[in-house]
Amino acid sequence: MPEETRELVVVITHGTDHELSSVGLTIANGGLTAGLKVAIFLTSAAVDIVRKKASDTTHVKPLEPLADMVRDFIGRGGALYACTPCVKARGYEQSDFVDGVTIAGSSVIHERFKRGAASLSF
Repeated sequence: MPEETRELVVVITHGTDHELSSVGLTIANGGLTAGLKVAIFLTSAAVDIVRKKASDTTHVKPLEPLADMVRDFIGRGGALYACTPCVKARGYEQSDFVDGVTIAGSSVIHERFKRGAASLSF
């Protein structure tokens, strides 16, 4: 029987103004490189990371620019979710976000936890 791919959920709560958003994206992309199935769940100020052009000027050296890490994560098949209540509280809509972001409630990560996913929070 083939081994199932392990899952990782990365919860990010910090926005473009905090280095932990870049750390979270770096760890998530590293998880993809390691062969994990990775989902990012953005809550609170972190939903701003995926607003169009919002992270274009965020670069925490020596890490990659934040916008590049978001594009890389989505392009490599990572699942990227923005918390529904957090999005609504800020008056955002789907059209405010970069392509590849899904607005969803916490049930999307709970399903992964029920399957045994590991989690990290930033």
